[in-house]
This record gives sequence, structure tokens and C-alpha cells, in this order.
Amino acid sequence: MATDLFSEIEYLKGVGKARGEKYRKLGINSPYELIYHVPRAYLDFRAYVPVQQAAIGEYNVLKLTIFRKMPPQRIRGGLVICKAAATDGTDDILIVIYNNVYGFQALKENCTYYMYGKVSGNFLRKEISAPVYISADERVLIQPVYHLTQGLSVNMVRTNMRQALGLMKEHPFETLPADIMRKYDLCPLPWALENIHFPESGAAAETARRRLAFDELLKLQLGMALMKTRSRRSTACKMDSSVSVEEYIGSLPFELTGDQSKAIGEIIADLCRDVPMNRLLQGDVGSGKTAVAAAACYFAAKNGLQSALMAPTEILANQHFQTLSGFLEPLGVNVCLLTGSMTAKKKTTVREQIAAGEIDVIVGTHAIIQKDVEYKALGLVITDEQHRFGVAQRAALAKKGDSPHKLVMSATPIPRTLALIIYGDLDISAITQLPKGRKPIETYAVTGKLRSRAFGFVRQRLDEGRQAYVVCPMIEDSESELFAVKTYAENAVNGDLKGYSTALLHGKMSAAQKDKTMKKFHAGEIQVLICTTVVEVGVDVPNAAVMVIENAERFGLSQLHQLRGRVGRGKFSSTCILITDNTSDECVKRMKIMSSTTDGFKISEEDLKMRGPGDFFGNAQHGLPPLKIADIACNMELMTQAQNCAREILAADPTLSSPQNRTLKMDTMRLFNREIVG
Repeated sequence: MATDLFSEIEYLKGVGKARGEKYRKLGINSPYELIYHVPRAYLDFRAYVPVQQAAIGEYNVLKLTIFRKMPPQRIRGGLVICKAAATDGTDDILIVIYNNVYGFQALKENCTYYMYGKVSGNFLRKEISAPVYISADERVLIQPVYHLTQGLSVNMVRTNMRQALGLMKEHPFETLPADIMRKYDLCPLPWALENIHFPESGAAAETARRRLAFDELLKLQLGMALMKTRSRRSTACKMDSSVSVEEYIGSLPFELTGDQSKAIGEIIADLCRDVPMNRLLQGDVGSGKTAVAAAACYFAAKNGLQSALMAPTEILANQHFQTLSGFLEPLGVNVCLLTGSMTAKKKTTVREQIAAGEIDVIVGTHAIIQKDVEYKALGLVITDEQHRFGVAQRAALAKKGDSPHKLVMSATPIPRTLALIIYGDLDISAITQLPKGRKPIETYAVTGKLRSRAFGFVRQRLDEGRQAYVVCPMIEDSESELFAVKTYAENAVNGDLKGYSTALLHGKMSAAQKDKTMKKFHAGEIQVLICTTVVEVGVDVPNAAVMVIENAERFGLSQLHQLRGRVGRGKFSSTCILITDNTSDECVKRMKIMSSTTDGFKISEEDLKMRGPGDFFGNAQHGLPPLKIADIACNMELMTQAQNCAREILAADPTLSSPQNRTLKMDTMRLFNREIVG
């Protein structure tokens, strides 16, 4: 069987079934995917030093000729130590290799190698341990270092990579037209793939990386644009601009901020256009996004159209239902709730009312996108915390109407750099002002030594009549998480919080149990809620004025900010105490950022810089394909160029159907796992 770039990885020369399984663990299923497994770093064997100048206790590159190999020694535990004596022509050094007889056998006496490893010993006698090496005859002296998995060595991957690149040279391909490559100063793709792995020089590696990063950002832009093009067809839900929202605004028990008023104006203007609205409403925790969404729902209802708001959790859906009902029911706008935990009879009744058009605003979890839910006239679709829904879930809600308008709400402030990529051509409305009367939350970071003092402060606030949250970090094993949070709660009840009413809230509880606990906390029957991050989004208890976050180093900055936003929602001064014993420079920096600002957008920018886009949303399904090469935080200029290029390509060929864009379309589909098709 002839092997090509898209054959199974096992069929690549020198791979086979066993090694193929190892590659699949890295997400590499074909030689094509292997050549896009770019190095995480490089070893520059050109920068070698004499043995005499090798720094003891540090990693060095040496050029050594082996003059004597000793027999391998077996010691306790089955460990094998291999040793060889080598010279740089002036001084001798001992090479020590552990548990790798195969690698040791590959070294030949009287042959010269470049070696990279940690040098130990003293001025008189030195040794280099477990070195990475290449032959001195090797033409390419800048060698790649890859992310590996157990059973794969760097040398194995390098060997297989050369095989895969050989296949590419037999059938070279290019995704971009020559004029675009000239315009954006990009090198040819085959050259880039060769030089990202085995660069001719440091500059060549950078040139190659720039081309591949540009390609990745371009495909990302094209994919997002193609997905949205499907929703840019004309809408059957164009609304009447003469309908007024003054009655709604006048009924509010508070004055809208300037940002809220501006956002309402932008949304209404969109709702009156011939094409569906595609708008992101970004606002910090407690900035009043729901009041803006309610205005959109009111406007739609007055135009005879239904609105649907989908929230990621039942707690948040319930809260939105309460808030929207309070705003809209007095004005004659009917609001209903539809969630998975409702009884079958209640669900049937609500579905019948929705289908008959008796309900104007439908609030719920993913239950509102089930096949048996039919809308009479769905004109507006709102998704809250959109990054917590998969692409398919968001699309399913939009398909319930005839090209309805779409509003995305997010209380996770997303840096402009990331928002531009995730939301592409979505129009963005940002609420940066907090409502009048909201007091900033004071934040303190302390070590575990001050835990008792921190809880003394908590007890003081509880005695004043306030309530508190204590947040424990998530542990990936849910059983361990349950054990940890239960143990913590038991210790707290018998220690720092003895005599106060406490309750547990964690992910293993049923929706009904969570709801019951939250209602009790909201009613003031519970003074302290000990919880995992299920409390992160949407829980609104105005009397809660203090939060303690244990092991704060385990959370991202944006998540800490989200958690902190659960307090400070009432008229009381509020405090957040971050407890961590991690004293690393990075952790100290993060705690300083949290203590110095309550601006969610500023925090999110720092979070993106520190964690990178891949980890920005944690494990959430945000629909953004993983980027392997481009660094969004640092590649802003390149991203802007890729955006411009995407616009040019799509202006000339909106569906990428022309022969010259065929490969580019296939690559884009591959990046998005074919989600853009259809």
C-alpha cells in the first residue's frame, strides 16, 4: 500500500502499530497531522563549548569523540547504567546514560557527536548525564524538541518527521495564492514546514513560524466567517423601529447607566435590520446586562415576536426567570421557565403555551432546544455565558426560528484580542460602568498562616448580619472533590465556623438539591455557603458580603474575578480573601493583580497574557479550535493581517468554492472538525 500524507500514521515507514498508538495519544493520526506537530523548542548544537568551559550544574552543548565504551551495569531495581569516555581533543569527560541500552548502543567508538545535557562533577573530573545527541556529520545543527508521550523519544519523532516531510516533498502543496503571499510577505508553505522542524538558521525558524501562525489565524477567521455567513441570510423577524421601549425604561426601579442605554439603542437598531442581529453584550459582573436583555425581549414582544434565553445552569436560568418576570410581567409580557428538572406534566403545559404563542419570553437551560419544543414566532435568541455551550447547542436554538436575531451575553470579560477571534464579525456592546451605588470589592491575598485571622473577620461580618461564601477548588476526580469539600466543611463546622449555620453546595448534588440550598441561602436561613465553583456564575444574594477562596492559586484570574463577583451585589461593603501558600513569582503576581483592580476587562487581558488562549476558558466548550502555533496574546499584528486577508478572500469567493481556494477550504474544515459545513 502506497503511503501518502493522509494515510493512517501506522503506515508511515518506521512507525508501526505500537508507535502509532503513542502518536494517537498526541492527536496525531496521519503523516499530515505529524508535520503540523510543531516543535515546542529547539536545541542549537552550534553553540558548543570546550569541556573545560562547561558550567557545572547546568546544561551545556559539547562536541565529543567517544574513545571507550564500558559494559552496561545493572543495579538494584533493574536499572541499567551505561558509561562511555569521551574527549573534545583537549579534555576528557564521562558520558552517563540511564536505562537506555538501545540509545547507548547507537553511540560508536571513534565517532564524534554534538551532545546536550547536564554537566556535573568538578574542575578535575566532569560527566554529562543522559545527553541528547546528534552526529557531528549532521547538516542541520538546530534540532527540534517536541511534546512527547510515554514511549516516544525525541529521536523517534525526528526520524518519523523526516519521513513525513519526504512524503510532502513528493506531493508539495500550497494553500495561498502567490499574490497574497507577496502582499503579506509570507514564505512558501513547503519551505515553512521543512524549516519549522529542521531550520537552516534561527531566522529561518522564525520565518517559518510566522507563515504557519498566519495560516492558522487565517483559517480561524475563515471558519468563523463561514459559520456566520449561514446566519447572515435575510431574517423574517425584522422589527418596527417605531415601537417604543420608554414604558419599560420608565418602569425600572433604577436609572440605567450610559453604557446600558447605549447597548439598548444598538440592539434595537440591529433588530430593525433585514439581516439577523449577531451581537455580543459584554459586561462585568453585576453591570446590569439582564436589564438590557429584558429591554430587547420587551421590544420583541411589542413586535409580536417571542424571545428565548438559554442559560448554562438551572440556578442561572431560575435567576434570569425571576429577574425577567419582575421586569416584564407587570408590563403584560408573559415569561415562562423551562428546565430539565420540571415535572413531565409541567413541561407539557409550558410547551403547549409556547407553541400557541401564549408565552412571549422563554427562559431555560438546554431544555429549550429539545426537538419537542416548538415556537410560534421566535424572533430573538439570547445565550448567556455562550462559551459554556458547544457550537451545536447554539446552532440548535437558532434553528428554532426563521433566521432569528442573536444576542450573546457574557459576564466573563473577554479581552478584545480574543473576542475578535471567537466572535469574528459579531458586533460588540460593552458595559464597563457599574450601576450607581455599587461599591468596589476589597480583595486581600494571605497565606494559610493568617487563615484564623481571616475567619475571625468572617465571623465578625456574620455577627453583623451578613452572609459569606467559602469556595474550595475543583478537583478533577469528582469523587475526590466531594470528599475534599465535605471534609473541609466538617472541619469548618467544628472549628472556624462553629456555631454558625452552614450548608454545602457542590457539583454532585442534583439540580433540585442545589436549588433548595440556594433558596435557603437567599432567604438568609444559611449564613455560610461552603461550595465548589458551581457558585461561579449568576448567583445573586445581596446580603452576602464576604468570600473566602481557599487554594486561590488553583484558579485562573478570570475565574477568581467571577467568583469574587458573587459578593458586593447589595448595599454593604464587601470583601474577598484569597488564601494561598504558593509563593511562586507567577502566583504572587496573580494575587497582586486581583488585589489591585476590580476591572474585569483589565484582569482578563492579564489572564490571557499569563495563561494563553487555550486555557483561558478552562474546560469550557467555547467553540474555538485549539491553536497550536499562533499566540493570540502576542500575535495581534499578525491576527489583524489574517483578518484583512480573510475579508479579501471571502469578498472574491464567499464560499471558498473556487479551485484556487479548495485546499484552503479543506484545511479550514479540518481545523473546525467540519463544523462549518452545511
